Amino acid sequence: MDDDVDVIVVGAGFAGIGMAASALRAGFSALVLEKARDVGGVWRDNTYPGAACDVPSSLYSFSFAPEPGWPRRYSGQADIHAYLRRVAAETGVLPRVRFGAEVVSADYDEPAARWRVTLADGREHVARFLVTAVGQLSRPAVPDLPGAADYPGRVFHSSRWDHDLDLTGLRVAVVGTGASAIQFVPEIRRVAARVTVFQRTPPHVIPKPDRAYTRWHTALYRAFPPAQAVGRATTWVAGEFLTAAITAVPAFGKAVEAAFHLHLRRQVADPALRAALVPDHPVGCQRVLFSNTWYPALTSDNVDLVTSPAAGFTPRGLRSADGVEHPVDVVVHGTGFAATEFLVPVAVRGRGGALLADRWRDGARAHLGLTVPGFPNLFVLYGPNTNLGGNSVLQMVEPQVGYVTTLLERMRAHGLSSAEVRPEVADAFDREVQDRLGRTAWARCRSWYRVESGRIVSNWPGQVWEYRRRTARPDPRHFRFTRP
Repeated sequence: MDDDVDVIVVGAGFAGIGMAASALRAGFSALVLEKARDVGGVWRDNTYPGAACDVPSSLYSFSFAPEPGWPRRYSGQADIHAYLRRVAAETGVLPRVRFGAEVVSADYDEPAARWRVTLADGREHVARFLVTAVGQLSRPAVPDLPGAADYPGRVFHSSRWDHDLDLTGLRVAVVGTGASAIQFVPEIRRVAARVTVFQRTPPHVIPKPDRAYTRWHTALYRAFPPAQAVGRATTWVAGEFLTAAITAVPAFGKAVEAAFHLHLRRQVADPALRAALVPDHPVGCQRVLFSNTWYPALTSDNVDLVTSPAAGFTPRGLRSADGVEHPVDVVVHGTGFAATEFLVPVAVRGRGGALLADRWRDGARAHLGLTVPGFPNLFVLYGPNTNLGGNSVLQMVEPQVGYVTTLLERMRAHGLSSAEVRPEVADAFDREVQDRLGRTAWARCRSWYRVESGRIVSNWPGQVWEYRRRTARPDPRHFRFTRP
C-alpha cells in the first residue's frame, strides 16, 4: 500500500491532466492512475483513419496552455495527443502518472476520512480526495449481433482500430453513422473494394469550416497571443449559438436545420439517397455532426448505404433487418460508447459501504455533475449532465477543475477533513436539471444521452456561461464538513 497522497485522479485524459495540474499548482500532492500505457484518453485510443476533433483547436485546448502551432483549425488525433503529452510533461503531471494501473474499486474509510483505491493487480493506494476523470466516451459500445461465432472475417470497433489489417481491395461493412463513421468511411473507401454502411438513424451533418493554418498565421499567434484569444472567444460564441439552438431558442434550430438541408442538396444529387439521409428527429436531439466529405463518400461508386439496420452475422457477412445478406470481409463497428454507464465497471463505495452503482441504478446524477450525497471527498469530472451539444466540453471541465481545487484549498485553510454535498441540495439540482432537459430537443427522440427509462443523464440543459457562473466558487452551505 502506497503512502497517503492528497488527491488520487483516475484517468489521464484532458480532465485528469487538468485536475492533476491544478492540484499540483495549489500545493497538493497528487497521483494519477491510468490503466493504459500512455496519457491521452480518447485521443490515445481513437486512431482510426481520419480521426479529428469537431471543435476548433483554439477552444479544444486548456486556457492555461494555449498552443499557437496547431497545423489546422480542426486538429487531427495525432496533434491533439501530442499536445496532451506536452502539457502533462510541462505541468509536472507526467512523473505522477502510474501507468498500467486499472482501478477496480474505491472504498471510503469514514473514520480515517480516506479513499482506499484498489487496482486490478491487488495494489492499494490511499488519498484524502478521489477525483474520477474517466470521461463519458471511453468504453466502446459493441452491438450483440447473433451469429458472430460463425463469421470468419475480422471484426473490431473503430476505437480499437486494427492497424495490422490492410483494407485494400476488401469488402468492408460499417455499422453506424455517427461521429466516428463519418470520419473514417471517407478515408477507407479510397482503398476498399466496397464499403457497405448500415444506417439506423441518419444524423444532421453540416459543413465543417476547416482549413490548414499558414506559417504567417502561426507566427502571428506566437508573436501576439491575444490574436489566438480572439479566435478562441469567437469559437466559444458560435458554440453557445449551437447550444441555444438545441436547448432554448427554436429559431436558432431552424437556422441549423436550413444549413443541413442546403449542405445535403449541394452534395447529394440523387433524390432517393437524399431522402434516406434526412433524419426524422429535430436538430440537436442527436449529435449534430460536421463534415465536408461524408456525403460525397456516400455518393461514391464503391459505397452502399443500407437503411435497414444490421441484425446479425452470417458465415459470409452481415444480414440486415429486412433479411438481406451482405457479403463482406471485414466488419467495423462505428457504434459509439457506453456513455451513460458512468464509472462502470469500478465499484465505488461511500459511507456505510453504499455502492454508487446502486444509487445510480435508474440513471447517474450528481450535484453540478460533480458530487454525490453519501460519498464524501469524491468528485466526478465530466460527470452526469455535464456534456454539451454544441460547444467544447473543456469549457465545462475547466470550471469543474477550478471548483474542486477551490474547495480543497478552503478545506485546507480551515482544517476540514471531509466535504459531502447535502442530499436536499443535490435533489433540488437534479429536479431542476431534469425539468429543463424535458423542454429541450434532447427530450424528443432516442439517443445515447438517455438511459432506458428515458432519463437524460449526459447533457447540461443550459449554456456554458451559466455553468461557469454556477461553478465559479463552491457554496459552503451546500456541504456538510467534518474536522479530524
